[in-house]
Amino acid sequence: MNSELCRRLGIEFPLFAFSHCRDVVAAVSRAGGMGVFGAVKYTPDELRRELAWIDAHCDGKPYGVDLIVPNAMAGKGMALEDDALAAMLPEPQRAFVERLLAQGGLPAADLDQDRRAALRAARNMSEAGAAEMLEVAFSFPIRLIANALGAPPAAMIEMARARGVPVAALVGAREHALAQIAAGVDILVAAGAEAGGHCGEVPTMVLVPEVVEVAGDVPVLAAGGIVTGRQMAAAMAMGAAGAWCGSVWLTTAEAEPPEPIKRKLLAAGSRDTVRARSRTGKPSRQLRSAWTDAWEGPDAPPPLPMPLQSLLTEPALARVEKLAAAGHPGAERLATYWVGQGVGLMRAAGSAAAVVQEFKTDFLAAYERLSRLLEE
Repeated sequence: MNSELCRRLGIEFPLFAFSHCRDVVAAVSRAGGMGVFGAVKYTPDELRRELAWIDAHCDGKPYGVDLIVPNAMAGKGMALEDDALAAMLPEPQRAFVERLLAQGGLPAADLDQDRRAALRAARNMSEAGAAEMLEVAFSFPIRLIANALGAPPAAMIEMARARGVPVAALVGAREHALAQIAAGVDILVAAGAEAGGHCGEVPTMVLVPEVVEVAGDVPVLAAGGIVTGRQMAAAMAMGAAGAWCGSVWLTTAEAEPPEPIKRKLLAAGSRDTVRARSRTGKPSRQLRSAWTDAWEGPDAPPPLPMPLQSLLTEPALARVEKLAAAGHPGAERLATYWVGQGVGLMRAAGSAAAVVQEFKTDFLAAYERLSRLLEE
């Protein structure tokens, strides 16, 4: 595609694939889009291994890295050790999670021993932890660095500037976009309420033109419920420079969810998601399940602030996911996954490369359909 953003990043088609799966990232980059690796759950050494693999399998095509360094979270600015963070989890919330597992027929003991991954993510969200991750990320020839919550830390922008790497940031409201521009962000990702994962309240159809209106020369990527090329075309008709997608890759052959969760995603409709604070402490959209229903019930305790809620829930959900993959019926009922409302249009399980090609074909068909309306 002949656009300034494509030329700047060295990509053929402005489709950005956020994924925690290295295979998806490399496949999308090879197919002409840009894979963006979600790195928050990895240690610096693990991130180095994952990026080395991506670098070796993307055929020299550009790829990026996404981190989560929120502006506000419990313990921000404090040098908290793992034990101190875990000790901040209140007993009522602990007991509620254990009860949910027990009701599903899952073992509820020893969750504290399984908090390693969640503690790692919490450390990576701190400025000190993010600095370590940035050092690793910038030791590779990445072409984009993104921050998923709030304005990027100064260190991210400084390191990116020194290397000529654009900085992207997600926004969920017009005022967020203005703050990001003031912080020096190069690319805005306007993520509507339909998005999977963390999202605001403004729908994509309204948010994209609002952000474009104030963005000036800063390119805007549309996100939130976009799983087809015709949706991408609609967003670009509103002024977006491309699309940032996460959910559409979850049912691909390469993606990380186990098969029972992929089946649930393929069977879900657009109303089978819920936006709630019960997974991370900040509003995020995920697939509705017995787990999410329980957190919306009258006897549920209030969610904890980020990152404490993740420390509480992620060990339990990792156990749910593992047992669901093994066919445990109680785990399958509880199993959830971050996904946007575009899940209702996700009906096939192909490869990531095939999804990119479908986007291109669908985008072109939408463009030609509109062009015909203007023919004399």
